[in-house]
Amino acid sequence: MATDTDTAHAPREPAHPREFRTLLLGCIGVVYGDIGTSPLYALREALVHASGDGLVDTEVIGVVSMLIWSLTLIVTIKYVLLILNADNNGEGGILSLIALAMKALGRRTFLIVIGIIGASLFYGDAVITPAISVMSAIEGLKLVTPRLDGWVLPITTVILCLLFFVQSRGTGKIAAYFGPITLVWFLVMGLLGLIHIGDRPDILTALNPMRAVTMIIDHGWLSLVILGSVFLAITGAEALYTDMGHFGRKPIRVAWFGLVFPALLFNYLGQGALIMSRPEALENPFFLLAPEWALLPLVILATVATVIASQAVITGAFSLTQQAIQLGFLPRLEIRHTSEEQFGQIYIPKVNFFLFVGVMFLVWTFQSSGSLANAYGIAVTGDMVVTSTLGFLVFWKCWKWSPWLAAAVIVPLLSLELIFLSSNMLKVLDGGYAPLGLAVILSLIMWTWIRGTRIAYSKAHRESIALSDLTRMLEKSKPMRARGTAVFLTSDTELAPSALMHNLKHNGVIHERNLIMTIKVENVPRIPLEDRVQIEPVSELFTRVFLNYGYMEEPNVPKALSLAKKKGLKFEIMSTSFFLSRRAFRATSQDGMPLWQDRLYISMALSAADTSGFYCLPTNRVVEMGQQFTI
Repeated sequence: MATDTDTAHAPREPAHPREFRTLLLGCIGVVYGDIGTSPLYALREALVHASGDGLVDTEVIGVVSMLIWSLTLIVTIKYVLLILNADNNGEGGILSLIALAMKALGRRTFLIVIGIIGASLFYGDAVITPAISVMSAIEGLKLVTPRLDGWVLPITTVILCLLFFVQSRGTGKIAAYFGPITLVWFLVMGLLGLIHIGDRPDILTALNPMRAVTMIIDHGWLSLVILGSVFLAITGAEALYTDMGHFGRKPIRVAWFGLVFPALLFNYLGQGALIMSRPEALENPFFLLAPEWALLPLVILATVATVIASQAVITGAFSLTQQAIQLGFLPRLEIRHTSEEQFGQIYIPKVNFFLFVGVMFLVWTFQSSGSLANAYGIAVTGDMVVTSTLGFLVFWKCWKWSPWLAAAVIVPLLSLELIFLSSNMLKVLDGGYAPLGLAVILSLIMWTWIRGTRIAYSKAHRESIALSDLTRMLEKSKPMRARGTAVFLTSDTELAPSALMHNLKHNGVIHERNLIMTIKVENVPRIPLEDRVQIEPVSELFTRVFLNYGYMEEPNVPKALSLAKKKGLKFEIMSTSFFLSRRAFRATSQDGMPLWQDRLYISMALSAADTSGFYCLPTNRVVEMGQQFTI
């Protein structure tokens, strides 16, 4: 079971220099892929909104200053220095924050709602990132030759189709190249910017935060529109926290301060200097940083970098889905492991298909990265607001800060994020409706599943009999005994499982040994093997078995039973049968949820992965007993 000391466990840190270098290179490719491709479009879109009748130098300097200080305040201070410390046994991400908050406050409804909103917004980001990133890179072909203008959409579509197609095969073999390629990307990006700073050295005044403040004051309400595009520079910041469990806190921080932040800084300053010296470069300032001979190689490098960024987001969506299933936010879905060496490499077919359809819809609906920029930002800002809110609770309740100190740290950052969220909400009618609508639909789906599961559990509980009462009844009636061991999976070991009652009712027998098994998912990422199994004898007939898993682990009952056997549990797997209850639901408008929500829950239950497959049960030893409920 989890204890209060779990929150103090540090994320995995490298044991020796070689491992540290490997983690450092890996996090450059995975963690920073998204934020590293933002220079392709962030400054351009912000200046388009700021230019009005024509650009002036003070506007270019002001926007670049806004970009730099957004990276400094939100990414550097909030995520790199603060939020990375809020790990849950070494794991990060929005659901890890939820798990930490639940440890301190219990499974409160408002925490579940916040978790649902945060997870739903992440999926919105996961749909938009591949579309805008790859398209912005391919648009560089128009600068190579205008004749390729009509090929941008088809080429983007082919690349994205290939990207989603290879997910089922796993990315282990090509992932080794992600770090080196992204390292080259950041070095090239920083060098291109550094070369052009000399075009207008006064661009360095953008390092003064007052230039950003003056820009906001001078432009009044228009600055909200500009901020909506400035925010594009910090999309991907959530990945710093989400991927902490894979790479550790130190490599992520070293990569940020040693490479990523300086490269972004130089590139935005270089783009600003180029536009000030050549205003026509506003058409595509990133690619125009390169000399003509290097344009095509830069487009190819940018395309590969955006594919890597997209892969990181897709992988993050798979991991988030797995956590959501374990926490009970979603029904069981088929999860395939694509690597025998690395547990974390998974593939979820339904999520992959959902993301693919969403990405293709966005690509062919908006048809340019500039149009997609209007849809980008709402999901990410919403996610950041959720993270800050949960961060306040964790700092206060888990770290035992005073509420005033926690508020003093979080409120200024939260206020800035709320300004960003307000500015992005201005883009709702111009495309922001896409991620917002997606988040609303997914939130409704998750809440329906949680609420429907509670209702189904409550009804099953009312119709059940206590295991202690059943034991006394069987001692008196002495039914026929079948040879071997029966395992009954149930969510409540105090009650007789419905499959056990149906077996008694219809077959009139009970096995020699009966294991009443409950699989518990704790609010920690992983459970040590020595704490995996707990055995509690009840009577000669029944033994309770508890299997404990973290929310990032895959429940594997046969492996857990082998651990139980080492702890003294007597059974033979070849003479063991697993009894499951297959529940059928019927919608009713008399109680519970509205009829439409009942039907939604039933369709989700029907689409859930097979229980025996989800728990890795041997299919030739599984017996399913039917049961019908109205909800």
